[in-house]
Amino acid sequence: MIIEQALLQVKPGQSDQFVAAMQKARPLIAVQPGFQSIEVRPSTDSSDQYLLLVTWDKVESHRDGFRKSPEYEQWRALLHDFYDPMPTVSYFGHSIFS
Repeated sequence: MIIEQALLQVKPGQSDQFVAAMQKARPLIAVQPGFQSIEVRPSTDSSDQYLLLVTWDKVESHRDGFRKSPEYEQWRALLHDFYDPMPTVSYFGHSIFS
């Protein structure tokens, strides 16, 4: 299992629209092979910042599966215009604490 992480900086004043778009986009990622869960957490310090955490069975399920799927094109159309700057995605492995 791996965790995909991205810090999403939403353009000022667009948080409500972003949340609505994310709710529409969730089913697009949830049907992907290897998908396990998604969390989008608002920052307690900035009203326009969100932490995206997606759990996958392996990195390739995201990078080579979802990112190359027709659903990703829809995901991108729904969400990418909200970001400034575009987020950087990182992947994390198993916890060092078992």
